[in-house]
Amino acid sequence: SSGINAEYGEPVSILPNFTEDKLYLISGDVGPFQPQVPVDVPLWLAINLRQRQKCRIITPEWLDVDKLKDKKAEEIESNLFTKPLHPHYMEISNIILGNSRDIQNADEVRTLVKDIWDIRAAKLRKSVNKMINHDAGDGQLLAHVEISNITVLEINTMRKFFTASLDHLHNLRNHAEICLRDLDKQS
Repeated sequence: SSGINAEYGEPVSILPNFTEDKLYLISGDVGPFQPQVPVDVPLWLAINLRQRQKCRIITPEWLDVDKLKDKKAEEIESNLFTKPLHPHYMEISNIILGNSRDIQNADEVRTLVKDIWDIRAAKLRKSVNKMINHDAGDGQLLAHVEISNITVLEINTMRKFFTASLDHLHNLRNHAEICLRDLDKQS
């Protein structure tokens, strides 16, 4: 999925408590719905049905406490970004946890997701700082940097900080060049 709020189109499994034929949606067909028979639906439909008490949301396997603990340990151990649990892990976990009481150990899940987010955000800030403080060896700013395994939300969260830092660095370097030129003229 792409676009604004693409995570709402992500498939999740539900256990409906009603019977209904297949639904023909623009994004694709879903159903049929039978009581207590798991079915995959877009997240937006799962939330809508859950709010109307028409289903239970099945916890995505990546939101399992043990998987989250393993991912947290993996993020702590690695200096690089590890592959995220899901491309929209933060958004989807917040949507599901905020709209459903079906998630086992919800408070622990919420805490672990936040811990993973914080660890990854710290890595991203550290990476940006390294890039800004590093040069290509000839006094020139690096032309590019590659950072793998970060999510769109993580990028957007750092965008303002990153662009402000680069602007500040550019201004400092310009000022330094002017000062060096002025010194050369005086000598």
